Amino acid sequence: MTPAVQAIDTMAKRTKLTERSKIKKPSRAEVEAAFRTILRWTGDDPDREGLVETPARAARAYEEFFRGYDQDAAAILRKTFEETDGYDEMVVLRGVRFESHCEHHIVPIIGRAWVAYVPDGRVVGISKLARVVEVYAKRLQIQEKLTSQIANTIQEVLKPQGVAVVIKAVHHCMTTRGVQQHTTDLVTSRMLGVFRDNTATRQEFLSLID
Repeated sequence: MTPAVQAIDTMAKRTKLTERSKIKKPSRAEVEAAFRTILRWTGDDPDREGLVETPARAARAYEEFFRGYDQDAAAILRKTFEETDGYDEMVVLRGVRFESHCEHHIVPIIGRAWVAYVPDGRVVGISKLARVVEVYAKRLQIQEKLTSQIANTIQEVLKPQGVAVVIKAVHHCMTTRGVQQHTTDLVTSRMLGVFRDNTATRQEFLSLID
């Protein structure tokens, strides 16, 4: 990604963040009322014993499913360390499990992420990489966007020599409805810097994915 493209991408993300912050969230009572409507739409009675507390439970569950909207992935990465004795080889975090939701059907996306970067003087705590995956996963997503958001944020904040992200995930919009392909998963990747420009570096990373 050229500096000009990076700048445009950064401005676009900040614009979206500003626009999202202007969205007025409905009250908890409104959300629970919406779930009651959905229960009636299914043909069931939201006032029966087994469902009377379901709207409140569903609202709490959705708060957990989508807590990423209230978190700043870039801020998570800002604490770095430079006492590395000159370490400048690949850092790879493998198989980070995540649960997200498809923005088209609001059904689960269950997958794993492989995240790598080649540092340029500074490194970040490995748990922070997993947290970046978590922040973006806990939003309504498509996998292609999720993959790019993780890689772009690491590149923008850490400014390493390169970043690579591969995601493998099962989409319940395909396994539990529609075409019902129960054994199908989706694989996406995003390569930046040396991972895009250097074939050997890219292949080394891909060889570490199981």
